[in-house]
Order: sequence, then structure tokens, then C-alpha cells
Amino acid sequence: MSTDPENAEPKQRGRPFERGQSGNPAGKPKGTRHKALIALDAIGTEGAEDVLRKVVEDAKAGDMRAAEILLRRVWPERKGRLVELDLPPVATAADAVKAAAAIVAAVATGELTPEEAQAVAGVVEIQRRTIETAELAERIAVLEARAGQ
Repeated sequence: MSTDPENAEPKQRGRPFERGQSGNPAGKPKGTRHKALIALDAIGTEGAEDVLRKVVEDAKAGDMRAAEILLRRVWPERKGRLVELDLPPVATAADAVKAAAAIVAAVATGELTPEEAQAVAGVVEIQRRTIETAELAERIAVLEARAGQ
């Protein structure tokens, strides 16, 4: 290793800025898109109209796949069905037990699918946690008031 004072510092190896410091601290402006993506969007936009016309044409000519493609865009599939279920009111955390029992009974009778029951049980669980959180906040407030006396 050389003891020459000029060579005492490690070389920057082409870095025009200090280690750990960005060359552009502000970063890219928000919304800036890569040039390749902009070009792809332009190509897609130009061709989309022609493709749509062709799909409509094919659907009118009886192509069921083309009709399905169009209908899925115009009239999207519902993610779930409306479920009517007679649940007891969930006003306390203990009421969630009764609601869960009603959900299990609805699955047992075929009124709900297991997936629907899981979704409904999730809503009951959210209600239970909300009630417990509110009850805990009240209890903490009472304890703090007692401790402050």
C-alpha cells in the first residue's frame, strides 16, 4: 500500500456523490411513468377500439365466448349473494355466542354455505371486538378516575 498522501483516501470509483447520499434527494416526481410503459399504453389504446369492435361483432354473430367477455365488463358478476339470516342482536360480547350458534345452525340446515357462514361470522367477530374494546375503555377510565382521587 502506498503512503503517498494523495492516495491515502479510498477512491470514489466513479461516484460523483458521497456514500449514502442520493444523487437526487428529491427523487422522481410523483406520477412519473417509465417511457416504455407510456409507449405500451399508446399501442394498447390504439388497438383497443378495433379489438372491442371485433368482440362486439363476434358476439352479435353468436360467439358465446365474445358475448361472455362483453357481459362480464358491462354487468360484473356479484361476489356474493344477499344473505337473510335471523341473528340475535349482538349488544354484548356474550351475545356473540348466541349469534355464532345461529350461524352454525344455518349451515347445518343448508340455509348458508360454509363460505357465507364464515363471512357472516367475521362480521359478528368485528362487532364482538368493537364491544370489548369499548368496554375495556370504560373500565380503564373508571380505574384511572379511582387512581386519580
